[in-house]
Amino acid sequence: MARPRVLIRWIALLALSAVLTALAELGGLPAAFLLGPMIAGIVIATVVGALAVPKSAMLGAQALIGCLIAASIEPELFVGLIDDWPILLGATLATMLASAALGGVIARLGILPGTTAIWGSAPGAASAMVLMSDAFGADVRLVAFMQYVRVVLVSITAAAIAWLFVDMNGGEATAVDWFPPIDWPAFGTTLGIAVGGTVVGKLSRLPAGVFLGPLVLGLILHAGFGLPLQLPPWLLAAGYAFVGWSVGLRFDRAVLATAARSLPQVMLAVVALIAFCGGVAFLLARYLGIDPLTAYLATSPGGMDTVAIIAAASGGTVDIAFVMAMQMTRFLIVILFGPPIARWIAQRA
Repeated sequence: MARPRVLIRWIALLALSAVLTALAELGGLPAAFLLGPMIAGIVIATVVGALAVPKSAMLGAQALIGCLIAASIEPELFVGLIDDWPILLGATLATMLASAALGGVIARLGILPGTTAIWGSAPGAASAMVLMSDAFGADVRLVAFMQYVRVVLVSITAAAIAWLFVDMNGGEATAVDWFPPIDWPAFGTTLGIAVGGTVVGKLSRLPAGVFLGPLVLGLILHAGFGLPLQLPPWLLAAGYAFVGWSVGLRFDRAVLATAARSLPQVMLAVVALIAFCGGVAFLLARYLGIDPLTAYLATSPGGMDTVAIIAAASGGTVDIAFVMAMQMTRFLIVILFGPPIARWIAQRA
């Protein structure tokens, strides 16, 4: 009896995930292929019954996301980092300090546990922060809740501000080619990085090694040696779905109640972080002559994919290289220094 019951739950999970993902896509929500399955997982876990994502599928999804981030960092990006490093570093550190302070306040007030509050407040690629937090002892469910509240609010704010500066009528994302022709050398390199990075990451015994191994190996081979990578959209969508299910299916009613109770405070913290980053953008525009929309998108605390779409749709108004250089600088610094910062603040909160 147990096996048919589990099969029925998986069918329900797949069907609900498809519906919610489609609705999120139609609504223009970022990370729809992660958010839809995550919300579906929460519903199934709290209403229908427990399910578990196979460990091998979750390891593969982590490796794919590591490869995705490595593939998004082109060698040309480092030219921008070298040219503008004082500005990038200063603005990035200011944003990190502000987010860490807000996380510390949330922990100090007892709204959420210390390490969870810090990782949930960290500005950067949300899916990567969720994976990293799970390896460093945070409650991945509440981290995901905080991260995606931030992503949604930041994305809406960035789109609204961009609308004030430029005509965004042509700013819709281009249609996705879900099944492009496979470039076998690039695709083979990507799969090799995923497998090899996973093995190295597990052997290293580092927290989040399965995610960090492919990321570091991919950076070396792609950004360092210029090897092309290919991640077909259908494969990425599957990886995002498994991450979303892994997080959502861990929820129970007690955790869901905690998330609901803390939603107003989390939203207030996100709004405060957006306002702080807006202030940093104002200073960059006022005193360094950077285009205001470029400065705002560069300092926007997350929603990197949405920021990239808005920047590309600006009709040449935005310096895309500067925007992505600052976004990636912040992400890399969070990856490197997030764990010790989280531990230090959590101990004092």
